[in-house]
Amino acid sequence: MSGMEGHHLEPVEKLALFAEHMSLEPEEERTTPPPGPLPCGVSPTPPRDKRDHLPIATLTMPNGRKMPVLKTLLTSACERNCYYCPFRAGRNFRRATFRPEELANTFMDMHRAGLVEGMFLSSGIIRGGVSTQDRLLDTADILRNKLGYRGYLHLKLMPGAERAQVERAMQLASRVSTNLEAPTSERLARLAPAKQLVEELLQPLRWVEEIRQTQLPHKSWNGRWPSTVTQFVVGAAGESDLELLTATSYLYSRLRLRRTYFSGFHPISDTPLAELPPTDPWREHRLYQASFLLRDYGFDLEELPFTGDGNLPLHHDPKLAWAQQKLISQPVELNRADREQLLRVPGIGPISADAILRARRQRTLRDLSDLRRLGITTKNLAPFVLLNGRRPLQQLPLFP
Repeated sequence: MSGMEGHHLEPVEKLALFAEHMSLEPEEERTTPPPGPLPCGVSPTPPRDKRDHLPIATLTMPNGRKMPVLKTLLTSACERNCYYCPFRAGRNFRRATFRPEELANTFMDMHRAGLVEGMFLSSGIIRGGVSTQDRLLDTADILRNKLGYRGYLHLKLMPGAERAQVERAMQLASRVSTNLEAPTSERLARLAPAKQLVEELLQPLRWVEEIRQTQLPHKSWNGRWPSTVTQFVVGAAGESDLELLTATSYLYSRLRLRRTYFSGFHPISDTPLAELPPTDPWREHRLYQASFLLRDYGFDLEELPFTGDGNLPLHHDPKLAWAQQKLISQPVELNRADREQLLRVPGIGPISADAILRARRQRTLRDLSDLRRLGITTKNLAPFVLLNGRRPLQQLPLFP
């Protein structure tokens, strides 16, 4: 189906078509678990936004503020045949395409109306990644330099994009990303046989870090280089959690990605993987928890509680599982532990650790009530800590 089809539709009609097929999963930290396993064949995709069925997702900012974001495509036509994708070449559904100026103006109309504050912009691939990237850059350039938009813009880097295009995207965007989809070339071949993991997908992320290391962002729209993220499809290619988190560790430590997203596979009709079962949402949740341990808590990959098959236990928080092995016999004295040691205790995150460090400069922490007054939830930490040399008197059972 031609990438030019759909030009006769009104912009809102095009966006509604995209919303029928796009996952509107929010871009935010996963802090709450899923409700439980879903019935076979039910998609874990969250409910779509009700505002005129537009593809509006929610972004959580570092300060906790929620931002409505238009999550859209330049075109839903695509020449690639990724096995899991609703937009794959040859799949029978109605497609639509925006011209760069048309999409930029449509977004600004929505922005002025208060429907959205930012935009996540991607595209199906037509006439190659370089040509498609040019059209994405044209849209971003119109927004920034013709229409004067100064807000959040997440811009996709297309497979095969050139280095100069990556640099220009960094000058225009608040965040850039390339979806790696799989942790190894072998796994990617099972999902997207026309894509090359290293040459097409990983290389743009390497260029981003190289540019950040060697160039000043004086030509960027806000004087700063954008953050970088990626996404993996979980459960469709036979990959293990160990494979996914090995790749995640590399991306955090070597390429300084802000985070990796994990998208649990759910089957799409009329695709080669339509008969596979959906991924248990608990697996996705445990991967997020483990990735935050690598990124924010000082854990090494070897410390994560993988089972014999290289996966994380679905029914145990990985930090709690580690603490049950390591801290029961060697509890952490909260009045003397450094920040790194505090972060190893279940229930203590970066904010809680800083609160403890500040409080103990003024007084000795003696019981759990002292921690609760600091806003710290003590449900999980009691078995693993000492307070002034003693285990907490209100210690809860380790195994409920």
